[in-house]
Amino acid sequence: MDRRGIRKLAVALALCALAGACAVPQPPDPPALRAEALPNTKLPDRWTAGPAAPGDVVSGWLPLFNDPVLDQLVAEAIAYNPDLRVAAARIEAAEASARAAGATLYPQLNLLAKGGGKMGGDATGVSVAGLFASWELDLWGRVRADRSAATAQYEATVLDLAYARNSIAAMVAKSWFLAREAAAQRAIAIEMVQSSQGLSGLASDRLRIGKGDEFDVVQAQASVLTYRDLALQADRARQEALRAVEILAGRYPAAQVDPGMELPRPPSIPVGLPSQLLERRPDVRAAERRVAAAYYRTGEAKAARLPRISLSASVNSVTSELFVMKERNNPVWSIGGSLLFPLFTGGALQAQVDVRTAEQSAAVAEFARVGSRAFGEVENALAASYNLDAREETLVGAIAANERALGFTRVRLDVGSGDQRAVLNQLLSLHSTRASHLHVRAERLIQRVNLHLALGGDFGAAP
Repeated sequence: MDRRGIRKLAVALALCALAGACAVPQPPDPPALRAEALPNTKLPDRWTAGPAAPGDVVSGWLPLFNDPVLDQLVAEAIAYNPDLRVAAARIEAAEASARAAGATLYPQLNLLAKGGGKMGGDATGVSVAGLFASWELDLWGRVRADRSAATAQYEATVLDLAYARNSIAAMVAKSWFLAREAAAQRAIAIEMVQSSQGLSGLASDRLRIGKGDEFDVVQAQASVLTYRDLALQADRARQEALRAVEILAGRYPAAQVDPGMELPRPPSIPVGLPSQLLERRPDVRAAERRVAAAYYRTGEAKAARLPRISLSASVNSVTSELFVMKERNNPVWSIGGSLLFPLFTGGALQAQVDVRTAEQSAAVAEFARVGSRAFGEVENALAASYNLDAREETLVGAIAANERALGFTRVRLDVGSGDQRAVLNQLLSLHSTRASHLHVRAERLIQRVNLHLALGGDFGAAP
């Protein structure tokens, strides 16, 4: 075939590629994916754990706690946390992979130059210069499927980073509230140490004047040591929580941040509808993008079993200073095409399709796992929040009753109608109730953070 015939053939193949190229098979849309992945999950019209604030979920939950120090610590964690820096590097790699996957959709142009004069390194005396172009006609969508898979994987990686950022912010907030709780628990324990020391001194005085016995003295001393141990435990818990905060923020874990002891009241938040959750949470959306990538890779593996057609063109010039070459047109232009048809590969290509199909099924199952977990986390956080609200109300009443009872036992001790053991027991009951109330208040804050994270709302900082 002469040059003109080759050119006509190339143009015809290009037109066929543009007009008849197979469309890339598309993954299921979100409703179809949910029906396939969660066939036994019937979404209710509202959350079932109890009454919830109406309205759509909004971003920006961190400022609701009105804590500038916490805001600063979260900002440091977002900027310096090593896990987030790893995730950001993965995004860069995924974006580059997506660009590389789509590069073969376009013609490839290469320059070849070689010198071979009298003093040339290869001593052949031949000099070559040429441009070589090639272009694979993506008739069956193999290259486009590869590009789509890489793009979906990149989008999943971006969503992974978004969820990781929210998780890091939530971990900083929860550790910060735990540090405050521990500091407040330590203060209560020190107060109880002081109270029990007073009772210990009173027991010693009563023993000295003959109105008490040694058992009361020993019991009072044991109470002092018990409360002192509780104070030490609370201080250790405070330091561990602060070190966790500092590590998340990329600081040295020296436990030197002052958390204070004030616990804010958790704000009520709108929780949206169960049907909206899967489209909002970054980790669920990332799982959906991985399903899409798996579908595209399956399409790529299927298309790899079909012929590959490529066009090529070149222009080159060859000269020599050592000998006279045969007469030829210089430069030389050429254009052509190639066909690669996998006739027999020992089942390797079909095996690759089977591998990608299994990965596709695994991605759908992973989407179901992440989605089910998301629903469970929201319901658990809501149930815990309602339970803790009721417990706090109960414990407030219990503290008031124990304080009154402690006053009565002290009066009885002063007038001689009661003993010191009743005072110690009542003091222990009051301390236990106050400690439980403080823990419930901190747990309410932690569960509110868990609810924000489970609902998929962003903590509020700019990405």
